[in-house]
Amino acid sequence: MFSTVLIANRGEIAVRIQRTLRELGVRAVAVYTADDAAAPFVRNADDAVEIPSYLDAAAIIAAAVVSGAEAVHPGYGFLSENAGFARACAEGGLVFIGPPASAIEAMGDKIRAKQIVAAAGVPVVPGRDEAGLDDDQLAAAALEVGLPVLLKPSAGGGGKGMRLVRDPAELPEAIASARREAATAFGDDTILVERFVENPRHIEIQIFADAQGKTIHMGERECSLQRRHQKIIEEAPSPLLTAEQRERMGASAVAAAQAVGYVGAGTIEYIVSADRPDEYFFMEMNTRLQVEHPVTEEVTHHDLVELQIRVAAGERPKLSQGRTVLHGHAIEARVYAEDPSRGFLPTGGRVLSLSEPPGDHVRIDTGIGEGDAISSRYDPMIAKVIVWGETRAEAVRDLDRALAGYSLLGVQTNIGFLRKLLARPEVVAGELDTGLVERVLPELTAEEPVPGWVLAAAALERTASLTGDDPWDRADGWRLGAPAFTPHQLVVNGATFLVRTTGLPSSAELAIGDAAPVPAALAGPGRLTFAGRQYRYSSTVAPDGTVWIGRDGLTWAVREEERTLRGGGAASGGGVLRSPMPGTVLAVKVAEGDVVTEGQPIVIVEAMKMEHTVTASVAGTVARLAARTGAQVALDAVLAEITPEGGA
Repeated sequence: MFSTVLIANRGEIAVRIQRTLRELGVRAVAVYTADDAAAPFVRNADDAVEIPSYLDAAAIIAAAVVSGAEAVHPGYGFLSENAGFARACAEGGLVFIGPPASAIEAMGDKIRAKQIVAAAGVPVVPGRDEAGLDDDQLAAAALEVGLPVLLKPSAGGGGKGMRLVRDPAELPEAIASARREAATAFGDDTILVERFVENPRHIEIQIFADAQGKTIHMGERECSLQRRHQKIIEEAPSPLLTAEQRERMGASAVAAAQAVGYVGAGTIEYIVSADRPDEYFFMEMNTRLQVEHPVTEEVTHHDLVELQIRVAAGERPKLSQGRTVLHGHAIEARVYAEDPSRGFLPTGGRVLSLSEPPGDHVRIDTGIGEGDAISSRYDPMIAKVIVWGETRAEAVRDLDRALAGYSLLGVQTNIGFLRKLLARPEVVAGELDTGLVERVLPELTAEEPVPGWVLAAAALERTASLTGDDPWDRADGWRLGAPAFTPHQLVVNGATFLVRTTGLPSSAELAIGDAAPVPAALAGPGRLTFAGRQYRYSSTVAPDGTVWIGRDGLTWAVREEERTLRGGGAASGGGVLRSPMPGTVLAVKVAEGDVVTEGQPIVIVEAMKMEHTVTASVAGTVARLAARTGAQVALDAVLAEITPEGGA
């Protein structure tokens, strides 16, 4: 067994690998960039070395050497499927905890991979995958295969560069755009064409191979709940497959792995017809640990990271196909720092409060803790909530409960979206396909009205936090004669609400808008009485005065602003332009004093390689410009203020 292993990754997967290394008594070395210096995976490591980038192979290998590591675990993403990095590790005297570089290369090229597995008897999607086809030849191949077809980059995955074509007239532009995106994402514009399987389900088989050539499969994972080809919820086993179908697909996956001399943990991904589950086709092989590996661990009772490490260390784990039995059902939801109501734009910020759900069969894989900053530079996944149950129905129910009990304040997440998805009748029934989420997306992302109790709680929590012992400091509307209402202009999700209070900080008469005032009182930490009902919630007040309220997996960021803007020109909301995500200001298109039209580009903000143009919400004059090119901005930070035409 190794004495020291370097983890060439960050976030939740680095923490996950550290957990197994600690159980094995192996020292864990972290590498980190400057903005991750205070992250949990760095704090938890036995040793940590700063590097310029997680893609800097030379720096990672140098860090391994200086820290005395004997092996490198790449996790997933970054350099995990980089054959050059695997070879560089070997040349540096390090063990790469993963498959041979030759297997990574063979399966990294989709055209070559299809040819290899087809020769091994593995079913592949009908199509054309010759290298060097020009645009006209690709179009002819698509018509020969028969529409609808899927255009796919040969050199990469993750949904980038994929185009679904149903109409012959769409082929020229679809081919051109697929090539452009593939060239940008992977440096290779080679495109292959495959028949599109209607009502497709994405089912993958977990395989594991030792260094002596023994390969087994560990059952399947259902990964059909996706948005833009990115997985959201995964489960094991699939509700579609019978035991006989599982064994056939498992045997096929084993054959595919053996065809490239695979060693370690890997995944064979299949596309399966929801209408004809006996019809399945090879899509690709992931030559690494998968994000969704925990659901397999929960139903097989195998630690896949431990198996990876033991095989890389030269051991031969006692694994056999006959002894690999699936127990119960496991389901996983990916928690992202993103805002579904704003087109899933990445959020980010500092975790002000974090409470994870308890439970004997609830597992949280995460890389964040209370007080940590979530950067917009990396993938927005911040945690995975995994639940095991005796049955699928039990697992789905308990996952929903766990998500409802997951409270994270300070950063917007997709938890509410996940709960809505789990409640869909198709999901409850296990009637899934890869297009389901997109078909019902408007229902899943519809912005719900802000509950009155949230506004009441925010107004009282903020008032209480600002009130000292001196009665003259109290914002309670007291005056000689009779109490006056104190107005609060509260902003939630870009909408403005007028809330009026009178009374003591924690107990008041409270009116929302033009409604009649009703009693409201803080009955204790996280408890509110409002309009004759009691509410329990979690809350915290950020340093900037924003009140974060959380309940049942939903969060509301409520801030109070002045009722008029600088100069009194633009009413709050209408002429205020805010950043839709935390990120960097790429460009400022106007100057103070400029006259602008509605819809005119004002500022461009970038995060996670996504650009978002903020446009003028009204025609008028730029009264204030807070944005500066190159500056970092927070979610909802004011970028500019516009005095509408005719404003004072």
